[in-house]
Amino acid sequence: MPTILREAGYRFHFFSGDGDEPPHIHVDGRGQKAKVWLREVRVAKSAGFSDVELARIVRIVSDNRVRLLEGMG
Repeated sequence: MPTILREAGYRFHFFSGDGDEPPHIHVDGRGQKAKVWLREVRVAKSAGFSDVELARIVRIVSDNRVRLLEGMG
């Protein structure tokens, strides 16, 4: 699970076996997890993050979307 980005205490990474799903990034931080779609940036699922944290994560993903997609290629 290569890490593409670390920001604001979050680790953004992907799993190489996720090839059958649309582009997305996994996010870990402070014991919580989320999955965020990259084509239309939005949360696919989350476990433990507050709404404020999810909004921050979506902003970080939006700001780094191109970098994240390139890192998966």
